[in-house]
Order: sequence, then structure tokens, then C-alpha cells
Amino acid sequence: MSASDKTKNRPWSGRFGEPATELTQRFTASVSFDQRLAEFDIEGSIAHARMLAATAIISERDLAAIEKGFAQIRSEIRAGTFPWSEAHEDVHFNLERRLTELVGEPGKRLHTARSRNDQVATDVRLYLRAAIDQALATLKSVQKALLELADAHAETVMPGYTHLQVAQPVSYGHHLLAYFEMLARDAQRLADCRKRLNRLPLGAAALAGTSFPIDRQMVAKELGFDGVCENSMDAVSDRDFAIEFCACAALVVTHLSRFCEEIVLWMNPRFGFVSLADRFCTGSSIMPQKKNPDVAELIRGKTGRVNGHLVALLTLMKAQPLAYNRDNQEDKEPLFDTVDTLTQCLAVFAEMLPGIQVNRKAMEEAARQGHATATDLAEYLVRKGVPFREAHEAVAQAVRYAESRGCDLSQLTLAELQRYSPVIAKDVSEVLTLEGSLKSRTHLGGTAPVRVKAAIVKARKSL
Repeated sequence: MSASDKTKNRPWSGRFGEPATELTQRFTASVSFDQRLAEFDIEGSIAHARMLAATAIISERDLAAIEKGFAQIRSEIRAGTFPWSEAHEDVHFNLERRLTELVGEPGKRLHTARSRNDQVATDVRLYLRAAIDQALATLKSVQKALLELADAHAETVMPGYTHLQVAQPVSYGHHLLAYFEMLARDAQRLADCRKRLNRLPLGAAALAGTSFPIDRQMVAKELGFDGVCENSMDAVSDRDFAIEFCACAALVVTHLSRFCEEIVLWMNPRFGFVSLADRFCTGSSIMPQKKNPDVAELIRGKTGRVNGHLVALLTLMKAQPLAYNRDNQEDKEPLFDTVDTLTQCLAVFAEMLPGIQVNRKAMEEAARQGHATATDLAEYLVRKGVPFREAHEAVAQAVRYAESRGCDLSQLTLAELQRYSPVIAKDVSEVLTLEGSLKSRTHLGGTAPVRVKAAIVKARKSL
């Protein structure tokens, strides 16, 4: 087929006196990536056709032919036999062309009262709605896996860090519940994003609406939208929902990346806190002893990819005048790749969590270093009537002394501790233990094992 013949097959070709070049056709074509919208396009087209028939814009016979044609097209797509063609530019023209081949005149009537502008906006919303539903389901699986691991380690002591320096003893279960909270917020954000995108653009046509007596509410109800986009110009030009989804996805993978960073660090023998099941690791082509946490590293690395897509979409939209512009064709690939990356990262992360083996002894030994119970000693002095600032200073001096001795604060004798405050008594030994430190923090949100267990019960109910 010549370039001229290809252009003649375009629905808009009547306006032009010369064909697009082969290079232009390849440059403007999007069917290679937007064909994943095909079934959503069919769903939207059938709803549109039913509305056209209900409002007597097309006949019931036309509707029956359209529905029959789309049934065959859907079967061809699922079987992998649909004749996709770059010459037909995008998913919409490919489907319309095939429908017309199958049913004739009724296929040509389908596009009445709509434009590709409101058509693609509808398709992308339908697609993204389904993607969010899948992401939320997988996110819940991750949260459940976190809770299982946290439940098994509610009493496992580890050092809590600030600035990656030993701070205070915490329960590893408590540490894991911090990630549960992050993911709970992620789930809320995705659900909120879904609410805002769940509005129907169809009926806005190119930008000004249509003179036909359409029933937008009927289409919205048929497609499961909560309502319609109220302004026709905004309906076709809005991509806030795509940007918002990418922002939500960027936060999700950022949270996964932080966890993965800890896996990478903690698998290092200098920590030795955890090991990862072999099925999530790889070796080295030259060093036979290596066991590398590649899955965790890849999740960490893919975070940059998702963040980049968010910036790409923001940049895409920042200078567009109303209403629709062809620039918006460039929203698909970043959005689709964000969906794919998020879906893959969540799925492999959910599988990886049960493959984490915890070295309780290494965690506890690490918690005994770095004067982890210094704050407990300061709080002990406060309960004895010492002002906090004085208590802080006294403990800081005791820590300096312990460091000069090459021992931990908890290893000083009672007589040595009393040099820094005469109110210190024998009962201080309970305060300086890791177990005592943990058990003392029984307030809401604290790291005491009893509180961690209660938090796990509450979290399971929330799911």
C-alpha cells in the first residue's frame, strides 16, 4: 500500500491535498503501545452505541450489528489474531476500521456524537481504574505479609536507628509495622485517586460538546462512573488523574525502596541481621562466594524509573493551552510503564517478604552496642526528680566515660554510674536492659511487644 493509499484510509483524510510521509506516519502512530486500551475502547464504544440507540440517534438494528461486530473483535484480540496496522494510526481507528469491515454502515455511524479526544480520555480512565483496583489488591497482599513477619518478631529486639547510628532498642515487629503504616497511606491515596478519575469524559466530543441529544448519565452508569466531567474542555484536556496516579505510585515504590535498602544493608555481614531466600538472589560470574540481593536492588532501582515518569507527565502538561493537544499522546507510555513497574514491584515484594530469615542473635547483639539504653537512663533520672536537661547532661557524661573504658553504658557498675548522679540506685539495672527498655514503652504507638501485638490485631481488622 502506498503512502497516498494509507492516508486515504484515515477518517480525516478528506481535508488534505497530499499524503503524510512514511516517516510522519511512523512518528505519529501510537498503535504499538496504545493497543493495550483495546478492550476498554470496546467497552466504552458499546456503551456509547447503546446510548445512541436509546436516544434514537442510531437504530436498534445498527446497535445490534455494532455489538455483534465488537464481540468478534474482542475474540480476535484475545486470540491474538486481530490485524493491527500502523497505517490506521491508533487503537481507535484500528477498531473502527475492523468494525466497519465486519458490519458495514453501522460501523461508520458509531463515531456519531464523539471525538477521539473524549474517546481516549474515557479509555485511559477505564484502564487506570482497573490498574488501581489491581494495585490495591496486591498492596493488601504485601500488607498481610508484613503483618505475618511482624507477628513472628514482636519480641525480637533490634537497634532502632537515627542517622544510621544506634538510637534506642525497638522490636523488629514494631519496625515492620512502620512500613505497614506507609503502605496504608499509599492505599488511601490510590483509593482517593480512583474517586477523582472515576468521572466520564465521553460526551465532551472534541472540546465543545455535541449538538446531538445524548444522555451522558446513561453512559456513565453503564461504565460504572460516579458521574460525568462537568466541563467539556476540561474533560478532554485533563490528565491530572494520570499525574496523580504516578505520584501515588512514586510514593509506593519509594516505600518499597526504603525497605529494600535495609535488606541490602542488613544482608551485609557487618550487620548480618537478615538473609534472603536464594530464589530472590543471584551470584557472581567471577566470585563464587557471592549471594547478591538483586530483587531488592532492582526494586530500589525501578523507583527512579517511576519518579522519572511522574516528572515527564508534569512536564508534558505544564505548557499546554486548552483544550486537547497531540502532546497528550505522550502520556500513554509513561503511564503504562508506571502501571507495569508498580504491579511487578508489588508482586515480587509480596513474594519476597516470607523469604526473609531474621538473625535474632545478631540484632540483639547490635542493640547492645552504641549505648542504646541511654535515653532510658535519662528518663529514669527524671522519674527520680532530676530535671530532664540535667539528666541528659549526666547521662551524656556517663556515656563518654563508658566509651573511654571501651564498654557499653549498661556495663558500668552501680558505683561508676553514681558518679554522675547520686539518685541512681540498684533498680537502675532493670532500666538498662534491652527487654526493660522495650517493655516500658506501652503507650499507643510504642514499641513494647504487648503494644506491637495489639497493633497487629488492629491492622488485620483494617484489612
